Amino acid sequence: MTSRRRRPRSARSTSSRRRARASLTSLGLVAVVALAGWLLHTTGVTDADADAAADGTSSSTAAPTITTAPTADAGGGPEAGSASRPTVDATEPTSPTEATSPTDATPAATARRELAALPVKGKAAATGYDREARFGTAWLDVDHNGCDTRNDVLARDLTNIERQGPCKVLRGTLVSPYTGERVDFVRGNRTSTLVQIDHVVALENAWRTGAQQLTQEQREALANDPANLFAVDGHSNAQKRSGDAATWLPADTAFRCTYVEHQITVKTTYRLWVAPAERDAMERVLARC
Repeated sequence: MTSRRRRPRSARSTSSRRRARASLTSLGLVAVVALAGWLLHTTGVTDADADAAADGTSSSTAAPTITTAPTADAGGGPEAGSASRPTVDATEPTSPTEATSPTDATPAATARRELAALPVKGKAAATGYDREARFGTAWLDVDHNGCDTRNDVLARDLTNIERQGPCKVLRGTLVSPYTGERVDFVRGNRTSTLVQIDHVVALENAWRTGAQQLTQEQREALANDPANLFAVDGHSNAQKRSGDAATWLPADTAFRCTYVEHQITVKTTYRLWVAPAERDAMERVLARC
Protein backbone atom coordinates (compact mmCIF):
# COMPACT_ATOMS: atom_id res chain seq x y z
CA MET A 1 0.00 0.00 0.00
CA THR A 2 0.94 3.50 -0.70
CA SER A 3 1.07 5.50 2.46
CA ARG A 4 -0.80 8.96 2.50
CA ARG A 5 1.60 11.80 2.80
CA ARG A 6 0.81 14.18 5.59
CA ARG A 7 1.39 17.92 5.41
CA PRO A 8 3.70 19.29 7.94
CA ARG A 9 2.16 20.59 11.15
CA SER A 10 3.33 24.11 10.42
CA ALA A 11 1.44 24.19 7.08
CA ARG A 12 -1.79 23.08 8.70
CA SER A 13 -1.51 25.73 11.34
CA THR A 14 -0.97 28.47 8.74
CA SER A 15 -4.05 27.38 6.77
CA SER A 16 -6.20 27.42 9.89
CA ARG A 17 -5.11 30.89 10.74
CA ARG A 18 -5.98 32.08 7.21
CA ARG A 19 -9.47 30.61 7.43
CA ALA A 20 -9.99 32.24 10.81
CA ARG A 21 -8.93 35.63 9.49
CA ALA A 22 -11.24 35.28 6.50
CA SER A 23 -14.12 34.41 8.78
CA LEU A 24 -13.39 37.37 11.01
CA THR A 25 -13.16 39.65 7.98
CA SER A 26 -16.53 38.40 6.73
CA LEU A 27 -18.08 38.88 10.12
CA GLY A 28 -16.66 42.38 10.28
CA LEU A 29 -18.15 43.30 6.90
CA VAL A 30 -21.53 41.93 7.93
CA ALA A 31 -21.37 43.93 11.14
CA VAL A 32 -20.49 47.13 9.26
CA VAL A 33 -23.35 46.65 6.81
CA ALA A 34 -25.78 45.93 9.63
CA LEU A 35 -24.64 48.99 11.54
CA ALA A 36 -25.04 51.22 8.48
CA GLY A 37 -28.54 49.91 7.92
CA TRP A 38 -29.46 50.50 11.53
CA LEU A 39 -28.19 54.09 11.37
CA LEU A 40 -30.20 54.82 8.23
CA HIS A 41 -33.32 53.36 9.79
CA THR A 42 -33.07 55.42 12.96
CA THR A 43 -32.51 58.76 11.16
CA GLY A 44 -35.42 58.13 8.80
CA VAL A 45 -34.10 60.66 6.24
CA THR A 46 -34.43 59.59 2.64
CA ASP A 47 -34.49 61.49 -0.63
CA ALA A 48 -38.23 60.93 -0.88
CA ASP A 49 -38.78 62.44 2.57
CA ALA A 50 -36.53 65.47 2.25
CA ASP A 51 -39.22 67.97 1.08
CA ALA A 52 -41.74 66.68 3.61
CA ALA A 53 -39.19 66.99 6.42
CA ALA A 54 -38.56 70.61 5.48
CA ASP A 55 -42.31 71.34 5.93
CA GLY A 56 -42.45 69.38 9.19
CA THR A 57 -44.73 66.73 7.70
CA SER A 58 -44.34 63.04 6.99
CA SER A 59 -44.40 61.73 3.45
CA SER A 60 -46.61 58.86 4.49
CA THR A 61 -49.35 61.12 5.96
CA ALA A 62 -49.04 64.39 4.04
CA ALA A 63 -52.07 65.29 1.88
CA PRO A 64 -51.34 66.13 -1.74
CA THR A 65 -50.75 69.83 -2.34
CA ILE A 66 -52.95 71.48 -5.00
CA THR A 67 -51.24 74.46 -6.58
CA THR A 68 -53.39 77.16 -8.22
CA ALA A 69 -51.81 79.17 -10.97
CA PRO A 70 -51.54 82.88 -10.05
CA THR A 71 -53.91 85.28 -11.73
CA ALA A 72 -52.64 88.76 -12.51
CA ASP A 73 -54.92 91.63 -11.54
CA ALA A 74 -56.13 93.46 -14.63
CA GLY A 75 -55.21 96.75 -13.09
CA GLY A 76 -51.81 95.63 -11.83
CA GLY A 77 -52.93 96.35 -8.27
CA PRO A 78 -51.83 94.68 -5.06
CA GLU A 79 -53.67 91.47 -6.00
CA ALA A 80 -51.51 90.94 -9.08
CA GLY A 81 -49.72 87.58 -8.94
CA SER A 82 -51.72 86.30 -6.01
CA ALA A 83 -53.40 82.93 -6.07
CA SER A 84 -56.58 82.94 -8.10
CA ARG A 85 -59.87 82.89 -6.23
CA PRO A 86 -62.66 80.41 -6.98
CA THR A 87 -64.74 81.38 -9.99
CA VAL A 88 -68.48 81.67 -9.31
CA ASP A 89 -70.63 80.20 -12.04
CA ALA A 90 -73.03 82.79 -13.42
CA THR A 91 -75.87 80.33 -12.93
CA GLU A 92 -75.31 80.09 -9.18
CA PRO A 93 -77.81 82.00 -7.04
CA THR A 94 -76.50 85.23 -5.59
CA SER A 95 -76.32 85.81 -1.88
CA PRO A 96 -79.35 87.33 -0.11
CA THR A 97 -77.59 90.70 0.18
CA GLU A 98 -76.88 90.79 -3.56
CA ALA A 99 -80.22 89.50 -4.73
CA THR A 100 -82.62 92.00 -6.24
CA SER A 101 -85.49 92.65 -3.90
CA PRO A 102 -88.74 91.18 -5.28
CA THR A 103 -90.63 94.17 -3.88
CA ASP A 104 -90.80 97.17 -6.21
CA ALA A 105 -90.45 100.30 -4.07
CA THR A 106 -91.36 102.89 -6.73
CA PRO A 107 -94.21 105.27 -5.79
CA ALA A 108 -96.49 103.78 -8.43
CA ALA A 109 -95.86 100.22 -7.24
CA THR A 110 -96.45 101.24 -3.64
CA ALA A 111 -99.66 102.96 -4.68
CA ARG A 112 -100.85 99.83 -6.52
CA ARG A 113 -100.29 97.71 -3.44
CA GLU A 114 -102.05 100.23 -1.19
CA LEU A 115 -104.95 100.56 -3.62
CA ALA A 116 -105.39 96.79 -3.67
CA ALA A 117 -105.70 96.87 0.12
CA LEU A 118 -108.29 99.67 0.28
CA PRO A 119 -111.94 98.69 0.84
CA VAL A 120 -114.17 99.17 -2.19
CA LYS A 121 -117.79 100.20 -1.68
CA GLY A 122 -120.29 102.83 -2.66
CA LYS A 123 -120.18 106.37 -1.35
CA ALA A 124 -122.17 107.26 1.71
CA ALA A 125 -124.68 110.11 1.57
CA ALA A 126 -123.28 113.61 1.98
CA THR A 127 -125.75 114.27 4.76
CA GLY A 128 -124.13 116.21 7.58
CA TYR A 129 -121.16 117.44 5.56
CA ASP A 130 -119.99 120.92 6.56
CA ARG A 131 -116.48 122.07 5.76
CA GLU A 132 -115.79 124.15 8.87
CA ALA A 133 -117.93 122.18 11.30
CA ARG A 134 -116.49 118.80 10.30
CA PHE A 135 -112.93 119.66 9.17
CA GLY A 136 -112.12 122.87 11.01
CA THR A 137 -111.71 126.49 9.96
CA ALA A 138 -109.61 127.18 6.90
CA TRP A 139 -106.77 127.40 7.73
CA LEU A 140 -105.48 126.02 11.02
CA ASP A 141 -101.97 125.73 12.43
CA VAL A 142 -102.03 122.04 13.18
CA ASP A 143 -98.23 121.69 13.19
CA HIS A 144 -97.89 124.54 15.69
CA ASN A 145 -95.15 126.32 13.77
CA GLY A 146 -96.86 129.68 14.12
CA CYS A 147 -98.08 129.80 10.50
CA ASP A 148 -101.44 128.63 9.12
CA THR A 149 -101.53 125.82 6.61
CA ARG A 150 -102.30 128.03 3.59
CA ASN A 151 -99.15 130.08 4.10
CA ASP A 152 -97.13 126.94 4.76
CA VAL A 153 -98.22 125.47 1.41
CA LEU A 154 -97.70 128.73 -0.50
CA ALA A 155 -94.18 128.96 0.91
CA ARG A 156 -93.54 125.33 -0.05
CA ASP A 157 -94.92 125.38 -3.60
CA LEU A 158 -94.15 128.90 -4.85
CA THR A 159 -90.80 130.33 -5.85
CA ASN A 160 -89.43 133.85 -5.52
CA ILE A 161 -91.68 134.44 -2.56
CA GLU A 162 -91.91 137.63 -0.53
CA ARG A 163 -93.22 137.54 3.02
CA GLN A 164 -94.67 139.96 5.49
CA GLY A 165 -93.33 138.77 8.82
CA PRO A 166 -92.34 135.14 9.32
CA CYS A 167 -95.46 133.59 7.74
CA LYS A 168 -97.61 135.72 5.47
CA VAL A 169 -96.74 135.16 1.78
CA LEU A 170 -97.36 138.37 -0.17
CA ARG A 171 -96.25 137.30 -3.63
CA GLY A 172 -94.50 134.55 -5.53
CA THR A 173 -94.52 132.46 -8.69
CA LEU A 174 -96.42 129.21 -9.11
CA VAL A 175 -96.12 126.61 -11.85
CA SER A 176 -99.46 124.91 -11.38
CA PRO A 177 -98.96 121.12 -11.15
CA TYR A 178 -102.41 120.59 -12.66
CA THR A 179 -101.74 122.50 -15.89
CA GLY A 180 -98.01 123.25 -16.02
CA GLU A 181 -98.83 126.94 -16.51
CA ARG A 182 -97.15 129.80 -14.65
CA VAL A 183 -99.26 131.92 -12.31
CA ASP A 184 -98.01 135.09 -10.61
CA PHE A 185 -99.39 135.26 -7.13
CA VAL A 186 -100.07 138.63 -5.52
CA ARG A 187 -101.99 138.75 -2.27
CA GLY A 188 -105.12 140.88 -2.54
CA ASN A 189 -108.91 140.76 -2.55
CA ARG A 190 -109.10 140.27 -6.31
CA THR A 191 -105.83 138.42 -6.95
CA SER A 192 -105.39 135.91 -4.15
CA THR A 193 -107.90 133.49 -5.70
CA LEU A 194 -105.65 133.03 -8.73
CA VAL A 195 -103.72 130.58 -6.57
CA GLN A 196 -105.75 128.25 -4.39
CA ILE A 197 -104.94 125.33 -2.10
CA ASP A 198 -106.52 122.11 -3.37
CA HIS A 199 -107.33 119.09 -1.23
CA VAL A 200 -106.13 116.15 -3.33
CA VAL A 201 -108.82 114.03 -1.67
CA ALA A 202 -111.64 116.54 -1.61
CA LEU A 203 -113.08 116.97 1.87
CA GLU A 204 -116.62 116.12 0.77
CA ASN A 205 -115.28 112.96 -0.92
CA ALA A 206 -113.45 112.09 2.29
CA TRP A 207 -116.65 112.61 4.29
CA ARG A 208 -118.55 110.25 1.99
CA THR A 209 -115.85 107.54 1.99
CA GLY A 210 -115.19 107.03 5.68
CA ALA A 211 -114.28 110.33 7.34
CA GLN A 212 -117.61 110.33 9.16
CA GLN A 213 -116.09 107.65 11.42
CA LEU A 214 -113.01 109.76 12.24
CA THR A 215 -112.69 112.00 15.25
CA GLN A 216 -112.79 115.77 14.86
CA GLU A 217 -109.05 115.95 15.49
CA GLN A 218 -108.38 113.35 12.81
CA ARG A 219 -110.56 115.18 10.27
CA GLU A 220 -108.74 118.44 10.99
CA ALA A 221 -105.42 116.65 10.50
CA LEU A 222 -106.66 115.31 7.14
CA ALA A 223 -107.76 118.79 6.02
CA ASN A 224 -104.32 120.24 6.86
CA ASP A 225 -102.08 117.32 5.91
CA PRO A 226 -99.34 118.54 3.50
CA ALA A 227 -99.61 115.24 1.60
CA ASN A 228 -103.21 116.12 0.77
CA LEU A 229 -102.52 119.70 -0.37
CA PHE A 230 -101.19 121.40 -3.50
CA ALA A 231 -101.06 125.06 -4.44
CA VAL A 232 -102.76 125.15 -7.86
CA ASP A 233 -104.31 127.52 -10.32
CA GLY A 234 -107.78 128.69 -9.24
CA HIS A 235 -109.41 127.54 -12.50
CA SER A 236 -108.45 123.87 -12.00
CA ASN A 237 -109.61 123.90 -8.41
CA ALA A 238 -112.97 125.33 -9.42
CA GLN A 239 -113.34 122.63 -12.09
CA LYS A 240 -112.54 119.79 -9.76
CA ARG A 241 -114.86 120.79 -6.89
CA SER A 242 -115.43 117.53 -4.93
CA GLY A 243 -114.61 115.16 -7.76
CA ASP A 244 -112.66 111.93 -7.36
CA ALA A 245 -110.37 110.25 -9.91
CA ALA A 246 -113.36 108.92 -11.83
CA THR A 247 -114.76 112.41 -12.51
CA TRP A 248 -111.70 114.67 -12.62
CA LEU A 249 -107.98 114.38 -13.31
CA PRO A 250 -105.33 117.11 -13.87
CA ALA A 251 -105.07 118.45 -17.41
CA ASP A 252 -101.31 117.86 -17.28
CA THR A 253 -101.19 114.12 -17.92
CA ALA A 254 -97.58 113.93 -16.69
CA PHE A 255 -98.78 114.82 -13.19
CA ARG A 256 -101.62 112.31 -12.99
CA CYS A 257 -99.45 109.56 -11.50
CA THR A 258 -98.35 111.81 -8.64
CA TYR A 259 -101.90 113.07 -8.14
CA VAL A 260 -103.41 109.58 -7.85
CA GLU A 261 -100.52 108.33 -5.72
CA HIS A 262 -101.23 111.12 -3.22
CA GLN A 263 -104.94 110.31 -3.20
CA ILE A 264 -104.21 106.67 -2.39
CA THR A 265 -101.70 107.61 0.31
CA VAL A 266 -104.23 109.88 2.01
CA LYS A 267 -107.01 107.31 1.84
CA THR A 268 -104.68 104.69 3.25
CA THR A 269 -103.45 106.94 6.06
CA TYR A 270 -106.94 107.95 7.20
CA ARG A 271 -108.57 104.55 6.60
CA LEU A 272 -110.98 105.74 3.91
CA TRP A 273 -112.41 103.63 1.15
CA VAL A 274 -112.74 104.00 -2.64
CA ALA A 275 -115.85 103.75 -4.78
CA PRO A 276 -115.77 101.13 -7.59
CA ALA A 277 -115.52 103.71 -10.40
CA GLU A 278 -112.88 105.64 -8.46
CA ARG A 279 -110.82 102.48 -7.94
CA ASP A 280 -111.02 101.61 -11.64
CA ALA A 281 -109.90 105.11 -12.67
CA MET A 282 -106.95 104.95 -10.28
CA GLU A 283 -105.90 101.59 -11.69
CA ARG A 284 -105.97 102.95 -15.23
CA VAL A 285 -103.75 105.87 -14.26
CA LEU A 286 -101.29 103.70 -12.35
CA ALA A 287 -101.06 101.24 -15.24
CA ARG A 288 -99.34 104.01 -17.24
CA CYS A 289 -96.94 105.02 -14.47
